Amino acid sequence: MRRNIRVLLKYALGGGFVLLFLTLLVRSFSMVDKQNAVDHPPAAAERHVQHRKQGSFFNGPPKNVHSKRIDWHDYRLIEAEEKRTGVGEHGIAGHLEKKDEVMKDKLFKKNGFNAVLSDLISLNRSLPDIRHKGCRKKTYLSELPTVSVVVPFYNEHWSTLLRTASSVLLRSPPELITEIILVDDCSTKEFLKDQLDRYVEENMPKVKVVHLPERSGLITARLAGAKVATADVLIFLDSHTEANINWLPPLLEPIAEDYRTCVCPFIDVIDWDTFEYRAQDEGARGAFDWKFFYKRLPLLQKDLEHPTEPFESPVMAGGLFAISSKFFWELGGYDEGLDIWGGEQYELSFKIWQCGGRMYDAPCSRVGHIYRGYAPFGNPRKKDFLSRNYKRVAEVWMDEYKEYLYMRDRKKYDNTDAGDLSKQLAIREKLQCKPFKWFMENVAFDLVEKYPPIEPPDFANGAIQSVANPALCVDTLNHGEKQTVGLFSCASDKVQPQANQYFQLSWHRDLRIKFGELCWDVSESVPNAKILLYHCHGGQGNQLWSYDVESQMIKQGKNNRCLDMDDSRREVFVNPCSADNPNQKWKWGYVNMTAIGNWKTYGAKLID
Repeated sequence: MRRNIRVLLKYALGGGFVLLFLTLLVRSFSMVDKQNAVDHPPAAAERHVQHRKQGSFFNGPPKNVHSKRIDWHDYRLIEAEEKRTGVGEHGIAGHLEKKDEVMKDKLFKKNGFNAVLSDLISLNRSLPDIRHKGCRKKTYLSELPTVSVVVPFYNEHWSTLLRTASSVLLRSPPELITEIILVDDCSTKEFLKDQLDRYVEENMPKVKVVHLPERSGLITARLAGAKVATADVLIFLDSHTEANINWLPPLLEPIAEDYRTCVCPFIDVIDWDTFEYRAQDEGARGAFDWKFFYKRLPLLQKDLEHPTEPFESPVMAGGLFAISSKFFWELGGYDEGLDIWGGEQYELSFKIWQCGGRMYDAPCSRVGHIYRGYAPFGNPRKKDFLSRNYKRVAEVWMDEYKEYLYMRDRKKYDNTDAGDLSKQLAIREKLQCKPFKWFMENVAFDLVEKYPPIEPPDFANGAIQSVANPALCVDTLNHGEKQTVGLFSCASDKVQPQANQYFQLSWHRDLRIKFGELCWDVSESVPNAKILLYHCHGGQGNQLWSYDVESQMIKQGKNNRCLDMDDSRREVFVNPCSADNPNQKWKWGYVNMTAIGNWKTYGAKLID
């Protein structure tokens, strides 16, 4: 009897100890959960989205049957960011002291941006909320697919690369981010090898690094990341970007509703020198001209009436977009025959639309991007891979429209070998993709108005000769984008001079380098305003020019400002028009009198 009592006491004490241990263990996990809630606060009480396994969102039972919507904003993070102070916080422009200028110039040559300033800015700095106000009140589906973010890079600067990953982790619902895959395209900077691997392993557990054995280019690097990704949706980002407030749900909802959908964020500007974060504009539809330069079309009226809703876009910019993994691989991914970079955004855009998909831009998703002030990396192939890429895209997807591309440089394309296209043509056949004419008539239906396949004649072209000093003509001085034009001794042939002096007053009503894509651009209203070369945007404004045959004045904009010069300094600039100023009189090599005489009705429609 006593022995039985002792046994009972023994089990009771043991059971009590186990019960006490389990109670303490549960409390311990509870404390950890509370601490994690402080470090990683939930966006809203309803943000508990579970998926059975990665990659299963589009293959299992239907999701969002009841269309339940929730607010995905992380208000604790927003409140905490409002209190942050420091260099670059809230996207405010930063500046260096004079002692840092030498190092700034040294690193600028390696990166194309102010790397010294970048290193002074926090990896998780706060950003301004520049979305449309309506975005702040929007709710999204409660069930959204998981994401693998693929970030290819080559010799990226340490802080900009890590800030890209940090911004994604900081401003994304953690349950939606499966992984961030950094794909190293065989960088030569040592800190992007073992040091990077150790850093992300210790500090960013969701980040993986894939090292390619040889320099393969942007397209191959993206494919390498996509092949190891495990989530439902692939999001591709450049390696010097910053995701902004609540950027992810607006990208994912259209894909959750239809997996054959690609969605692009609005791309904001991070200034390469000051790291100021600002809007680029309030949206446009992606397009192209017939030299395959990326262009933009104005928003349609129906899109302007709903400024927070995704709108259809014919062509993506290329670097930042979301697409379901399922649809990406149904389309064959990128054409593996495309080399390094270039043309991939057209190839993917065309086959998305022609093969049963759709593509949107999402105004409520904002991602900042550093547009480099200088291109630090040369051509790794030492050959013209771009023309080959373009020809591959044209041969597979553009049908009879490819001739408009080829006629821009017939000799070049005739001598370009596109390589084996059988795999890509088989994909088009298998998916029963629509003809390119369907794309032009139903998706990019207004492209030919702004970028006609066969361009109308110029208003004027040739050399621009000074009347005051006929020995001098306007010259590019071998300058490139964001640099000035000036004066130089005139070529002997004024009608068809050498490239530096061959300009056109095009039917777009801009003044550009003949056969080129750089236009005269004046953004200042000061005396002696500089004329810079910028990519032609076709929007008139600061690139609007005209020629008055009688006065021989070349006029800029609509505010009575004219091309002026200082022949002693061989400079040209813009000043208020003055009929008494001989330095404002110019003679073109050739003037199309019919077009000039019908200025208001000929050429691109004048924008009010």
